[in-house]
Amino acid sequence: MVAESGHSVSPSASKPAKVAEALRLRDFPVDFFPPDPATREDFLRVHDPQFVNGVFDGRVDNGFGNRSMEIARSLPFTSGSMITAAKLALSRRKSRPVVAALCSGFHHATWNEAEGFCTFNGLMVAAAHLLQHGDVARIAIIDADYHYGNGTDDILDRTGLRANVFHFSFGKEFKRPDQAADYLNRMRMLESELARFEPQVILYQAGADPHIEDPLGGCLTTEEMAKRDELMFGMAVRNHWPLVFNLAGGYQKDADGGISQVVQLHLNTFSAALRIIMADSAATQG
Repeated sequence: MVAESGHSVSPSASKPAKVAEALRLRDFPVDFFPPDPATREDFLRVHDPQFVNGVFDGRVDNGFGNRSMEIARSLPFTSGSMITAAKLALSRRKSRPVVAALCSGFHHATWNEAEGFCTFNGLMVAAAHLLQHGDVARIAIIDADYHYGNGTDDILDRTGLRANVFHFSFGKEFKRPDQAADYLNRMRMLESELARFEPQVILYQAGADPHIEDPLGGCLTTEEMAKRDELMFGMAVRNHWPLVFNLAGGYQKDADGGISQVVQLHLNTFSAALRIIMADSAATQG
């Protein structure tokens, strides 16, 4: 899953290893599973064949604006991690299933073009795989990255899958710190909308770039981001909706060029999930 992205401002291609290392060093009570790679057929369900084959053959630019074969080799595993995580969540649907896929940029990739650090749309690759194989009939994609998931909408329109996929992207509506209260209220409102749709699995983009100090984002404080995640995980656990979250965006840099602040924001999402799961477990046992 890990590759060098070249001279990109995005750390997404190398972030999975850093988050995994931090989870282990801080003894988070999580289990690790290897991702099964997505197949070429998985990509072709939601992307133009010339685009897919061109990226894998090194003839078409990836989301980082280069034709790196190292990045090309990582792509089946980054999208594959979403598929693997979703299948794992579905297999545990009776036991508060919250699973993380340690992958990032997806939602800007359109039917036939890479964009914004996103080469292929792993959200739609996973959704189409699950629908094709009969794992589910209804999927919700809740995109809490700072940026609008334009590629997801493009693919939904071109593939005719919109009837099977509920998609909401916060980045289309919320951009400023003075919208934080409305942002959190909108998250609360999703519960009734999702209840009507009855998703069988939720794919949640838990981006770190909405953080108020992110150079490419900035609308929520650390505390508000924690509340965002608690609301999402809470509604999933209450309604027994299996949920998979990924890392999505995050672009803060340390003075030495590291991404410790971004990693900490992702760890905060793991902490929010664990708080909700443990609280639900205590309430059930009580």
